[in-house]
Amino acid sequence: MRLDSSMRRRLWRQHLLFLLLFSLVIGLLAWLSVRYPIRADWTASGRNTLSEASQALLTRLDGPVHVTAYIRDNSPLREGISRLIDRYRRYKSDLIVTWANPDLLPDQVRELGITRDGALSVEYAGRRETLQYPGEQALTQVLQRLSRRQNRLVLFLEGHGERQPHGVANHDLGAFGRELTKIGIETRGVNLIAEPGILADADGLVIASPQTPLTADEIRAVLSYVQEGGNLLWLLEPADPSGLKALAALLGMTLLPGVVVDADTPRLGISHPAFIPIADYGPHPVTAPLRSPALLPQAAAFEVEPLAGWQTAVLLQSQSSSWTETGSLEGRIQFDPDTVERPGPLTVGLALFRPQPGSVAPSGDAIQQRLVIVGDSDFLSNTYLGNGANLELGLNIFNWLVLDEALITIPPKNVPDANLYLSENTLAMLAAFFLIILPAGLLASGWLIWFRRQRS
Repeated sequence: MRLDSSMRRRLWRQHLLFLLLFSLVIGLLAWLSVRYPIRADWTASGRNTLSEASQALLTRLDGPVHVTAYIRDNSPLREGISRLIDRYRRYKSDLIVTWANPDLLPDQVRELGITRDGALSVEYAGRRETLQYPGEQALTQVLQRLSRRQNRLVLFLEGHGERQPHGVANHDLGAFGRELTKIGIETRGVNLIAEPGILADADGLVIASPQTPLTADEIRAVLSYVQEGGNLLWLLEPADPSGLKALAALLGMTLLPGVVVDADTPRLGISHPAFIPIADYGPHPVTAPLRSPALLPQAAAFEVEPLAGWQTAVLLQSQSSSWTETGSLEGRIQFDPDTVERPGPLTVGLALFRPQPGSVAPSGDAIQQRLVIVGDSDFLSNTYLGNGANLELGLNIFNWLVLDEALITIPPKNVPDANLYLSENTLAMLAAFFLIILPAGLLASGWLIWFRRQRS
């Protein structure tokens, strides 16, 4: 078909109108994207989005948060810190950020104890803390500590060979004690013989597997503390030597003889049968955030029939392939139904709670008294703290005990999609497609369009 001049002018006007409308649509979309930004995190682990625990914490912060970033103007860390803070500002619009060059403010830097470029000074509710290595875990923990009106005090019973929260031995809890400090929980050892009345000032008491029996006076002090509404974490071991049978009777608890073993541990790559993985968590604020198994070395199992007024929730339970082994753990072991051995699943972690005697919250509701019993204390030790979800489990237990169950530990996000590995054949195919096939296809389609227009 031959095109006359009028037809060409009409087509030219149509093309011009199309370009104007297309430019208008592009401009409107650009304006809308600035005014109403939409963000989507397509990474497999969601590492560019705040965790649910961080989001929940931000919604509970009533007043503004002031963050001062001490970073040089040309620092390569500036963009990463800006992206991190932007993720927080999406959920808290009154998070105010100030950028400061540390070279120009030496007195402030010295006063705040800033030692590196990119450190943050975070202020909330009149309290301030310095963060040297920014990241979601660290920044959320800082906000968590600042949101507490005061630090919680948890006492660790000592004087009987217990595991110590500041100890450096393999069996001690020093690494875990440092993690508690990071979330605003102060830990102290207490000897009930020397300080019989100190329990009244504590937010919680920890009995971490005593190796020798408590005295009668100490047992009476512990019983009185529990009866009057104190929060308690009792970490047991098989054949517990503490002599706290009266406390067990008060809670309706019976310790089962033997060590919990699991026949499936070799299949999971665990060489010792008494190192049991705990993947079956009960529905409870302590265990709800956990996404990986905890590892309990040589745990004890127990049964609880709580007395009137107490409620219970199973936190940790062994697999159905487990049992309480009362014989030697050397060589081949198997369940013997003709003995006192019990088959799994077995309770190795339990929460008990009731209205605290004589206490009422400002809202009018009764404050809860909370107890946690775990049939193992090794899982929080310096040796085993880094296994599975042990650290996260321990922190959640303490937050729940001191009535801060909403303050959850922030688990690190895995990055399964950080690297893409391609074989040589795949790389050759991709290179051939983009360097040969695709250009050749574009040239061929262009020539075909030109040829058809010449014939028309």
